Amino acid sequence: MRMKIFASLLVGLGMGLGITVGALEAMRPNKPAPPPEDMRPVVERLREIARLETLEVSVYRKVRFDPAIPKSEGALGDVANWARQTLAPRKGRAVVFADALLSVDLRRVDARATGQRVVVVIPDVLTRVILKPAETEILESNLTPDEHQAMLSEALDTLQREVSQDRALRARAKRSAQRALEDFLKGAGYQEVVFVDALPPLPVQAGS
Repeated sequence: MRMKIFASLLVGLGMGLGITVGALEAMRPNKPAPPPEDMRPVVERLREIARLETLEVSVYRKVRFDPAIPKSEGALGDVANWARQTLAPRKGRAVVFADALLSVDLRRVDARATGQRVVVVIPDVLTRVILKPAETEILESNLTPDEHQAMLSEALDTLQREVSQDRALRARAKRSAQRALEDFLKGAGYQEVVFVDALPPLPVQAGS
């Protein structure tokens, strides 16, 4: 069963060196100044922020876990394992909840200005999933503590993969990052902000 998303907020958590979209917008100057051609000071300021957290969504997934039958030595051990799996098979079913955080690493942002126009390259969106074990709903389980932890680890890996492959979520996170950076750069004095996949080549200087 696929991951389910039941709530979403266009905000970040601001953990570590990260910063939320709202906090970035609050850093805009009150009075825009004429932008310099040299964007290094602006880009360096963005890179100091390190991470812009653009989207947080709550997700859940129904999971089923059937631990592998442990290997045994000898025929008697094989018979005992077979009996346990036949009479009282170990299995677990649960609904696992988690927070999925999507962010942009501002240390990898690149930009170039021409007059009051600036082109910006935003790196790929990063994803991180944090399980909420206290909210896990056990539907059925006779698992050992180690097997229960293995079930949660498997669920985490699955959710992480599904979130990272969710194009719609990644597109929302990238649009949120673009809006925040556009507001920030316009607050710094640039009138036009264009987002591109790669910076265009620099013009060839005469005589070079």
